[in-house]
Amino acid sequence: MKFPKLRWLLIFFVVGFVSAGELRPFTSDGCSAFPDGNLAHNELWLNCCFAHDLAYWQGGTYEAREQADLDLQACVAAVGEPEIAALMLAGVRVGGSPYLPTSFRWGYGWPYPRWYGELTDAELEQVSQQLERVSPTTPIQEH
Repeated sequence: MKFPKLRWLLIFFVVGFVSAGELRPFTSDGCSAFPDGNLAHNELWLNCCFAHDLAYWQGGTYEAREQADLDLQACVAAVGEPEIAALMLAGVRVGGSPYLPTSFRWGYGWPYPRWYGELTDAELEQVSQQLERVSPTTPIQEH
């Protein structure tokens, strides 16, 4: 019995694991589908989300994602919003999975699919080169 479709599907996933592809330039959409601040200060925790997007854009290990999410929570709590921080943590833990083909997934700078894993030296070089072009005033845009 032959399984030609299964063979091509397997090749697609193996290529996805072996060839990371080209890292796209960094983009940030702020806090994605969440407000960037409260009514009084509409960008109160936007810098927290920008830093979180930098981590998510480059991706990496499960532990790195977990730390990025905890850093987001700590940052938002530090601006005086611990309840919002807890809500955001729950949201990114559920919605930021690398297994979903969303524009805000873990490792969204790389072509999909991109799972958890250590970045290679070549990938770290791509990240480094791209980060040279990023500044805190990088405009917020859709990714």
